Amino acid sequence: PADNSPYSQDSKFKVSDSDFKKLITVIRLSVPYTGMIITAREAAGIREESLKLGVTQTDASSRIGVGGYSKATQTQESNEQQFLLGDTRSLDEVISKFSEKGYITSFCTAGYRCGRTGQCIMGLLKKGEEKKFCKLNAVLTFREWLDDFAKPATKKSGERVIKAEIEEIRSQMPEIYPAFLSYYQRIGKGERDLYF
Repeated sequence: PADNSPYSQDSKFKVSDSDFKKLITVIRLSVPYTGMIITAREAAGIREESLKLGVTQTDASSRIGVGGYSKATQTQESNEQQFLLGDTRSLDEVISKFSEKGYITSFCTAGYRCGRTGQCIMGLLKKGEEKKFCKLNAVLTFREWLDDFAKPATKKSGERVIKAEIEEIRSQMPEIYPAFLSYYQRIGKGERDLYF
C-alpha cells in the first residue's frame, strides 16, 4: 500500500505468503494457459517460490519512483514512490538465481511484432502450441543477453540452462531444429534480433 495510507499501517486484508502461494496454484490449475506476473513488489523468496507454482513473468532492477531511472543510485525513497519494493536485486542477480534453478529467461518480443497477440496467441496457448515459437525465441534472446550483458558467473549458470534447452529442442522439435541451430549460430557470431 501507499506510504501513510491506512492500509500500510494495519491492514486486516493482508494476504499471507502461504495464502498467496495457494492463490497462484489455484489460478494455474484453473487457467493453465494464462500468463502470470509477479513483480518486485514481493520479496525475493516468495518470487522464487512462485516460479515453481506457475508464475511465468517477473521484473528486476525496477525503479518505481518519479525519475527513478534517471538517478545513479538504486536507493528507495518512500516519499517518492507509491510503495517500497520487496526485491531490489539487479537483473543480473535475478537471472543468475533463476539460472541456478534451471529456469531460462526470455527477452522475446517477437509475438508482438509478428501479430501473435490476442486471439491468435490465445489459440496457440490453449492448444499448447506456443512452444513452437516461445521456446526457440527464449533460447535465442537468452543467448544474446548472456553474450552482451551477463556477468561471468551468471553466464556460466546460463550456459547450463541453454544447453539443456537446446537438447530439448533437438529431441522434441527435430523438424525445426536445423533452422533454429542456424539462427543460434548466427547469434553466436554477433548477429542480433533473429526470431521465429
